[in-house]
Amino acid sequence: MANTGPIPAHINANFQTLLRAAEDGRLALLSCLDAKTGEPRYVLVAVSDSDDPETVNMVPFGHLCTGNPYEEYTPPSFDDDEPQAEAA
Repeated sequence: MANTGPIPAHINANFQTLLRAAEDGRLALLSCLDAKTGEPRYVLVAVSDSDDPETVNMVPFGHLCTGNPYEEYTPPSFDDDEPQAEAA
């Protein structure tokens, strides 16, 4: 099985932002609709303040699996000689 390679810097930066949002208590799960299919999606978002005190900004990071994640993803192979990304 092919290795997916290292995690790109911009993806890691988004992950760090997600971790900070969790540490600050600004992580939320929203029930949304997929813009392309109209299907329900459960979206992980960071909540940030807005200039308007009546409004907050939601920054989407991804959605949760609707099926069995063990069937939807294949983990990377660690048998290859390619370097692996370090855990955050």
